[in-house]
Amino acid sequence: MFSPRFNGKAAIVTGGSGGIGSAIAEALLSEGAMVAIFDTNQETLQKSVAAFSTSGSMVIGEVVDVRDGAAVKKAVDAVAEKFGRVDILIAAAGGSLGTPRDLNEISEADIDLVLDVNVKGTFNCARSVIPHMKKSGGGSIVTFSSIGGRSASPVTGVPYATAKAAILGLTRRFAKEVGEFNIRVNAIAPGLFLTDRLEGMFNEMSNSDQSEVINAIPLGRMPKLQECVDPVLFLASDESSYITGTVLDVNGGRLMPN
Repeated sequence: MFSPRFNGKAAIVTGGSGGIGSAIAEALLSEGAMVAIFDTNQETLQKSVAAFSTSGSMVIGEVVDVRDGAAVKKAVDAVAEKFGRVDILIAAAGGSLGTPRDLNEISEADIDLVLDVNVKGTFNCARSVIPHMKKSGGGSIVTFSSIGGRSASPVTGVPYATAKAAILGLTRRFAKEVGEFNIRVNAIAPGLFLTDRLEGMFNEMSNSDQSEVINAIPLGRMPKLQECVDPVLFLASDESSYITGTVLDVNGGRLMPN
């Protein structure tokens, strides 16, 4: 008889009310997890929680700016009190956040925003869940890097590339720190998944730049959203119980590291 992978597990998904984060939250719920969605957009957060609750799933939403360490800790502690545990963190909050791609258009505020949300936000969330995972006897943290942090992408700018490269160092160091507590920390590095935000950016690219992106993918196509969700769930689940401190590239072969 099929047993959902996440029965009895409590998960937090940051950036969970839109794009990839929402799809991940929905998939975790469908496989038995209790899910807390963190996001800054109260309207979309409420809509997501309402939509997911109709299936009888246990889901809550918290309006949280991941850049605020105190706010993150408070929200994580509230989740642990509500669910009785925290087993999984999917740190999906981040991205280029609408900042310019071209170097001469990037401001200091753009750099601060992208680095703070992606790097500081991931740090705040990971550090806050670790004490609760220790109490539960272990857990899984999945961070979000990107092909843009692994190679020179024509799609996004320097702040994004810098932040997503930094996520890899953060992931490895956290994995080293908490492995003895049976807490695994891994990164996923997606290629170009056309969520609403990235689709607009992709559509604004020149035809030659668009062709460069597609032609560089050995599978010869853009991915489906589920093709990012499934690898995330793999890293979050016990199926990857002996994997930590690594990065899983999900890009159709566009990047093939040695």
